[in-house]
Amino acid sequence: MKAVYFIGIGGIGMSAIARYFLNSGVFVGGYDKTPSALTETLVKEGAVIHYEDNIALIPEMCLKKENCLVVYTPAIPESHTELNFFKENGFDMQKRAQVLGTLTRSLKGLCAAGTHGKTTTSSIAAHILNQSHVGCNAFLGGITKNYGTNYILSATSQYVVIEADEFDRSFHWLTPWATVITSTDADHLDIYGTEEAYLDSFRKYTNLIQPGGCLVLHTGLKLQPDTQERVTTYYYSREEGDFHAENIKIGNGRIVFDLISPIENIPNIELGVPVAINIDNGIGAMALAQIAGASAEEIRNAMLSFGGVDRRFDFHVRRDDMVYISDYAHHPEEIRQSILSIKQLYEGKRIKAIFQPHLYSRTNDFYKEFADALSLLDNVVILDIYPAREEPIPGVTSELIYNNLKIGVQKHLCHKEEIIQHVITKDFDVLVTLGAGDIENYADIITDILKG
Repeated sequence: MKAVYFIGIGGIGMSAIARYFLNSGVFVGGYDKTPSALTETLVKEGAVIHYEDNIALIPEMCLKKENCLVVYTPAIPESHTELNFFKENGFDMQKRAQVLGTLTRSLKGLCAAGTHGKTTTSSIAAHILNQSHVGCNAFLGGITKNYGTNYILSATSQYVVIEADEFDRSFHWLTPWATVITSTDADHLDIYGTEEAYLDSFRKYTNLIQPGGCLVLHTGLKLQPDTQERVTTYYYSREEGDFHAENIKIGNGRIVFDLISPIENIPNIELGVPVAINIDNGIGAMALAQIAGASAEEIRNAMLSFGGVDRRFDFHVRRDDMVYISDYAHHPEEIRQSILSIKQLYEGKRIKAIFQPHLYSRTNDFYKEFADALSLLDNVVILDIYPAREEPIPGVTSELIYNNLKIGVQKHLCHKEEIIQHVITKDFDVLVTLGAGDIENYADIITDILKG
């Protein structure tokens, strides 16, 4: 193989694999709908990228099927011209998850799966191992603050950390050596149809763990794993399980606790990103790191030095009188946990949320749950739905959430272009923007206003 061509190269997961091949000395070409910071970085690293669905723009190195692997994301529509060109001409075509699956069979895969928490959990695990004598490769679903990338390469480590994505059943291509499952709250019902089908997909995933491997399962999930006695199963959570925390101390912007573990207890762990949900995420990550052989001292040091992931509880302003956080949360339970963490960290402060719903289908499935979670706050702004890959669904708008907010909530419905009006009022001590869409494009503007 001399070349790899990516259809959807600007995606967070696709770009990590593109970097892997660039570092391996393979020619990398690709298409994406629009330029982004990720595609600009890839171009600087040597990738050839264009932004028009046009066969004539495909690099010559990628036009011979015997030399080129084509990697595509399931978010690309079936009508895509370049996608059909490669299909009709018999190219070797693989989904992103298939490529990752090959890596989990050639290396020891340490995977993090779950409706939410998997990006932060896998990123913490990768940071611990990369800072330890064990080392690792990593393909993550977010840009880590420590490395400014979603990809880590090791020439010597036998481990690869992977975020296992349940969208389109992508994680069924993986063969983990050890995996954490953080949560199984129903999502992607446009694909799965029912909650039971969603849980069945996770059950199948647990059955893909290599014999002799490990399953680390959050307590209290509806999931019943299908692993029999082939693997060692552990349970974890903040307060109970084989892996859990004791002596939790939260205050003065710090979170410190002791890890209780069947492998080795570790006292006095301090979170580098001190939010309550990262106690759970950190415990799952530390479990993977201990299974892989990281020492107590390596784990303690890495937990303190972990800087977080872009858009995952990302602090932009952090002063005594003003705080601004952006968070990728786009599922009702993620939003609930994010809000609870903020309320605990900033007890008694005025908190305002600006939420951009993500997908018509998810809004239609969970608008009441979104409203319940957002109603934990007193001041909520709801934007138009970010459609991503979807066409509108008749009758499904942000008003469904707005109309179900509880009585007493100061609520606003607006277009994203009107965000700034709700920022300059400064009728808050803590502002959080929530959503997986393009609301993040306003983060720098909001930061400048609040700092100014």
